[in-house]
Amino acid sequence: MSASTLIETKSPVGSFTSEAFAAHLASQANSPAWWLDRKRAAYETFASLPLPSRTNESWRFSTLAGLTLDGFTTDVDFIKEQITASEARISALELKAKGGQMGASFFSNIPHGGPLVTPLELASRGVIFTTLSEAVIKHEDLLKAHFMAQPQKLGSEKFAALHTAFVHDGVFLYVPRGVEIPDPIVILHRATGRMAVFPHTLVIAEENAKVTVCESFDSTGSASNFACGANDLYAGPGAQLTYVAAQNWSRDTLSFQFNSTVVRRDARVRSLNLHLGARQARHESLSLLQGTGAFSEMLALTVAEGAQEFDQRTLQIHQAPNTKSDLLYKNALRDQSKTIFSGLIVVDPDAQKTDAYQSNRNLMLSDDAEANSLPGLEIQANDVRCTHGATSSRIDPEQEFYLQSRGIAKPDADELLTFGFFEEVLSRLDNEPLHDALRGLIGTKFQR
Repeated sequence: MSASTLIETKSPVGSFTSEAFAAHLASQANSPAWWLDRKRAAYETFASLPLPSRTNESWRFSTLAGLTLDGFTTDVDFIKEQITASEARISALELKAKGGQMGASFFSNIPHGGPLVTPLELASRGVIFTTLSEAVIKHEDLLKAHFMAQPQKLGSEKFAALHTAFVHDGVFLYVPRGVEIPDPIVILHRATGRMAVFPHTLVIAEENAKVTVCESFDSTGSASNFACGANDLYAGPGAQLTYVAAQNWSRDTLSFQFNSTVVRRDARVRSLNLHLGARQARHESLSLLQGTGAFSEMLALTVAEGAQEFDQRTLQIHQAPNTKSDLLYKNALRDQSKTIFSGLIVVDPDAQKTDAYQSNRNLMLSDDAEANSLPGLEIQANDVRCTHGATSSRIDPEQEFYLQSRGIAKPDADELLTFGFFEEVLSRLDNEPLHDALRGLIGTKFQR
């Protein structure tokens, strides 16, 4: 069934009925009581909240007419059958960025190929790399402290509750104090059929730890999926955490993703999210700077085409003095596509000497595309430096003419200029294979 044939439901739960939730709980029978109780509370929250409406300011400019929760399955056995019968598509991110010590392959929320294995050298140093379902049982205290620990503040409380209620599995990574993992950890999430998937990744980097995590989200085939994912990133004092994600769901997928980052004293977190797939995708990113000297770098690249809509909501909260955040989101829009950026910098009263930057830049490759930008500041301290801005512009005609005059066709010229536009973000990655992998994925959006 295509997106155009979907009928908007008036039901606040759609396919995620109490019966579907009961079946999900039955599949989680071996989980501890606290985990099941948390799921029950989350489902009650989800069922009690209405679907977003046009009067909700946090959904301003979003297209709500096609937002439906109907027609998706959460049946685990069905999902396994679909996965077994399908042929997985290997992503460029996996091929070029893996090459390290660890990697995980996940089909929707079902581990593929057995439990994750931590190399002996890293395991001997206390690194834990396992499934979320195993961590719920074996690492209860860490899960209770960090799993979906930050309240949703950007408008998708209903969908975040749905994620908590139905999440089946995911990836759990714990890096102890002082441990550095030299190679990227690659995590793959795939969906097939008309499924609802709830990918989750929880990364805990303790004091002075260092790690790079790469995630890939894609679909097998072109079926319509419902993806409702989340990640929790925690960087302890002095830790260095790099997170790179590439979203390339099928073009008929409805996607929600919630990213939550906690940055403690003198820690540094760099996150880069690449948005390519889905029919309609909403991405919410919260960064909490909770210790003196904390630094959060929030980067994103989007290539929108056809009738795609990418809705990006961000929140940078400075809660301690002498903290810094730097946000740079770049979008390239083609055809009749649409992007929305709504970002807010919040500086608490005690967060003196804050240095915060926020920029959204849109490259319009079509007269029919639409870019909406809503940057904002909420400052409660008097000794800060905060700047924000947004721009939308077409490709410089002189640059385009220069390339075409040398025999380069307009589509190829647009691609070259788009890569030039994106390079400011890509160049911030200090891992060359990752840089090349992302360039390769971006290039697929310009193939004819």
